[in-house]
Amino acid sequence: MIIRNVALETVCGITSKLPENQLPEIAFAGKSNVGKSSLINAIMNRKSLARTSSQPGKTQTINFYNVNNDFYLVDLPGYGYARASVEVKAQWGKMIERYLHKSKQLKAVFLLIDIRHEPSANDREMYQWILHQGYHPIIIATKLDKLKRSQVQKHVKMVKEGLNADKDTIVMPFSSLTKQGREEIYELLDQMFAAKEGTAEEETAKE
Repeated sequence: MIIRNVALETVCGITSKLPENQLPEIAFAGKSNVGKSSLINAIMNRKSLARTSSQPGKTQTINFYNVNNDFYLVDLPGYGYARASVEVKAQWGKMIERYLHKSKQLKAVFLLIDIRHEPSANDREMYQWILHQGYHPIIIATKLDKLKRSQVQKHVKMVKEGLNADKDTIVMPFSSLTKQGREEIYELLDQMFAAKEGTAEEETAKE
């Protein structure tokens, strides 16, 4: 995948109507301090497309980035921010649930988990929530550069077991600092879109 152009096209708040996009959507979810903005900047090959902050919990909207006019990268609000009020947390949860339930173009959900630690209760809840909405989350294990190479497989196993994920669940170690794992994400996205195009062509041929 080559990123030619990318732009923030739509921002949805708590009361906003979700856009009725015609292009496929790929969503990214994760805890508020998991490095989601850094990952988005890294895979979109931009320095400050998604705003990073030293204060977690800044992403309070659903942001739709148009990529190459081919698909939308959807940045969901970070969850689990300890200092957010119960009411605000509930609103973020409703936003995410509404999007997962109502989007007609959502093709895949990437769930970001910090590779250094066992998944939190919020991580496990989000994983089950995504499953309940009919999607099989693809796990991106962030902050890979914080581990020694010899520790990686042990921690990947820890993440998988901590989520009680099945054996087929994809776990992709990633570092926004070194960009390790970026090519694997590109390859997976290319495979997804190639598969969708193949299915669409078959349906057209049947008609």
